[in-house]
Amino acid sequence: MKFLLKNLAGLLLIASFGAQAAEEAVQASSLSELLNMVKEGKVVNGRINQRREKEFLADKSRQNQALRNGRRQQANEEARSERLEAQFEKNEQNIAAQQEILAKRLGSLRELFGVLQQVSGDTQGVFEGSIISAELPGRGEWLSDFAKSMGKSSKLATIQEIERLWFLMQEEMTESAKVSRFRANVIKLDGEEKEQDVIRIGAFNLISEGGYVAYDIDNQIIAELPKQPSARFVDSTVELGAATSGYVPFGLDPTRGQLLALQVQVPTLEERVHQGGTPGYVIIFLGVIALAIAIYKFTALTLVGMSVNRQAKNPDTANMKNPLGRILAIYEDNKAVDSETLMLKIDEGILKEQPSINRFIGFIKIISMVAPLLGLLGTVIGMIVTFQAITLFGTGDPKTMAGGISQALVTTVLGLTVAIPTVLLHYFVNTRAQGIMQILNEQSGGLIAEHAEKTGG
Repeated sequence: MKFLLKNLAGLLLIASFGAQAAEEAVQASSLSELLNMVKEGKVVNGRINQRREKEFLADKSRQNQALRNGRRQQANEEARSERLEAQFEKNEQNIAAQQEILAKRLGSLRELFGVLQQVSGDTQGVFEGSIISAELPGRGEWLSDFAKSMGKSSKLATIQEIERLWFLMQEEMTESAKVSRFRANVIKLDGEEKEQDVIRIGAFNLISEGGYVAYDIDNQIIAELPKQPSARFVDSTVELGAATSGYVPFGLDPTRGQLLALQVQVPTLEERVHQGGTPGYVIIFLGVIALAIAIYKFTALTLVGMSVNRQAKNPDTANMKNPLGRILAIYEDNKAVDSETLMLKIDEGILKEQPSINRFIGFIKIISMVAPLLGLLGTVIGMIVTFQAITLFGTGDPKTMAGGISQALVTTVLGLTVAIPTVLLHYFVNTRAQGIMQILNEQSGGLIAEHAEKTGG
């Protein structure tokens, strides 16, 4: 019975939604007590349900009120949107009307606005590429700000801005006609920065300390050239640097550095010789030897010819220091012999003189023939080098073939340069030797004829 009472109390408590209260309540000990507990639970549950119903109804009214407020706010915003759209359309019409009025009032000033934009942009480009900026830096900053301000707004430029633009343009034109000297930092080849005098020749060239310098437009620095152009241009820079007045011949670069860069790349005579390689060195060596021999032989034969001419004018006194004197001595020593024997003796003497007179002349001729052959050899070697470069690297980069082509051309030029004057030198030396031999033959023939007349046979 007691077990049944416990179970009924538990079921009633769950059914009445008072589980927690039932767990905390004291268990009933009788049916009467259980009935009282059930009644009390109903009362409690009723109060709880009433409270929940009130809360639900209150929440529903709040939701309805929020819904009404949202609909009212939506209506207000829609009305506001319609008013703003109407105002926007009205503003668009006003703006269009004002722009039309502005365009009519501006008239030709609008063209001036476009011209100022174009001129300021062009002038800024000129300043950025002008070497005058090396002496007057920072000129393009105002132009850059001026162009940006005109590009962002439709406001016309002021009179002061137009006058300043005109002043900068006039300054550029005026400075381009001046030779100006100023102090500036120059970057040396070793990277050292040194302040020194720089002379600006208009908008064309910069020179310093007897040589050309270049203005790096991107970095806005003045730097020494890695190599100076030919001597005739460098000499003019020295003269201009030392001049204080008057006129000095000077080579201008109207391309503002491009022609000067090309002149710097032109190889000097020494560099061209080095391009010939070993065949070129051999050709030059042989040419120097041929020139030395030619000078020596021409001088020696000239002295011998002068001695022979003096001896020919004084045949009675034989001088053993010249060939003709030695021939006359043979004649004096053999006057007693017959003419045929005398002729043989004199011919023998002439044959003895001939090797010393013609010595080294044949070597000059050989060099004149060997030099172009060596040039041809260098050409062949250069072409082999060129074809090897083409095989390895293709024909896309001409610089890879430049070494072989230079050797091929330079050796040919060197060979002809040595051969042509060597042929001429051989002609002059050989002519002088033949002239001396001609005098010896003439004088010996005269002696034999005179001896035949005296002896009668």
